[in-house]
Amino acid sequence: MRKKRILIANRGEIAVRIIRACEQSNVETVLVVSEADKESLPARLADKVVCIGPAPAGQSYLNIPMLIATAQGTGCDAIHPGYGFLAENPELPLACEKNGIIFIGPRSETMRQLGDKIRARKIATECGVPINQGSDGLSDYKVAEAIAQELGFPILFKASAGGGGRGMRIVRELKELKNAFDMASNEAQKAFGDPTLFMERYVQNARHVEVQILGDNFGRVIHLGQRDCSSQRRYQKVIEEARPIGLPEELTDRISAAAVALAKGINYNNAATVEFLVDMDRQQFYFMEVNTRIQVEHPVTEEVTGVDLVKEQIRIAFGHPLALNQSEVKFKGHAIECRITAEDSRNDFMPTPGQISRFVVPYGDNIRVDTHCYQGYTISPYYDSLMAKVIATGETRDSALQNLKSALASFQISGVETNIPFLQFLIAQPEFATGEIHVKWIENTVMPKFLAAMK
Repeated sequence: MRKKRILIANRGEIAVRIIRACEQSNVETVLVVSEADKESLPARLADKVVCIGPAPAGQSYLNIPMLIATAQGTGCDAIHPGYGFLAENPELPLACEKNGIIFIGPRSETMRQLGDKIRARKIATECGVPINQGSDGLSDYKVAEAIAQELGFPILFKASAGGGGRGMRIVRELKELKNAFDMASNEAQKAFGDPTLFMERYVQNARHVEVQILGDNFGRVIHLGQRDCSSQRRYQKVIEEARPIGLPEELTDRISAAAVALAKGINYNNAATVEFLVDMDRQQFYFMEVNTRIQVEHPVTEEVTGVDLVKEQIRIAFGHPLALNQSEVKFKGHAIECRITAEDSRNDFMPTPGQISRFVVPYGDNIRVDTHCYQGYTISPYYDSLMAKVIATGETRDSALQNLKSALASFQISGVETNIPFLQFLIAQPEFATGEIHVKWIENTVMPKFLAAMK
């Protein structure tokens, strides 16, 4: 009987991560690459490599017919989308379903329902999960104005069809509303092809807490605890950790229970992350969205639970039941992840593509580095600037933080500017040490101090 074979429809460090999990699962790998990625590290590690187009993602990694044809032509049983690119586009699992290919993720209809933020809010309500006060879909400004005045300011516009901070605008008073509505709507149209917005009451003192869940094809769902992703800049996560600090256990237990209830309610299969906004002033939490894929920050969950999430994704997709029950999920210690990017933090985090002339990663029992980079590798201007993820662990958060500081100090990268100086400044702040942070902490407090210190 031949080995199972998986096509990896992604690039960068997540492609390396999937290849490693496949190797340990006795599964062969076929990697698709653009012309810009022929010499990448994952291309060196995969069992087979197929170039599917030029560097622009629209002509390569986003080409669904080409991915399906490549999977069929190379005898692949399944496709793993990683994160980004097509990972949350329901057209890919739909194409897999039509062509008899296993999609390593949820069913297309599940992805479609949860990808529509307004529909997802309704599903959450049906499952008894709290949602923030807000609106249904908005395409008429006059309707938005009436709802905003009823809710009271500040309010937050969000794009119905997407996430990642695009189409989001905070509005603190009525005179700002029209301009914010137009800008958010236009941005949503450009990013997602849909200008529809919805509105929520803006939470001033908020934490971003998410729950990792796994569901199999037999109706079983478990959670693997929470991650705190409150250290954000422009709605993009900078540092993630497991588990959250400074939150009552009773509250985090309710958050996890809500995530499982939602996943069970929609009969979710494979890995997902259910994201919540925690109102620290009210000690209440609200559903935000479900990410129907593996997350960038999944390693911190792996480090505190000992569960390999990518292996579990593969097992579930190939029809196996969950490898463990909820009572068997145990948590040990603390883990913190930093995203190392090729960006100039002194210049508004402008990307800095170019060739890496030196690349020496930190190592140690409490340090994990997930990367696709190496000395001599060229950071392409065509894709995101993520170079590596550094994950530090410890028996306590304090020890994990000290290990992270040591890791960042010993990471050596030359040839391109990176955000390491900013990360070192960030984790040295007293508020980070005590956990007294919120989703706007970096923008409101850290950035002004960092820029002043760099002058």
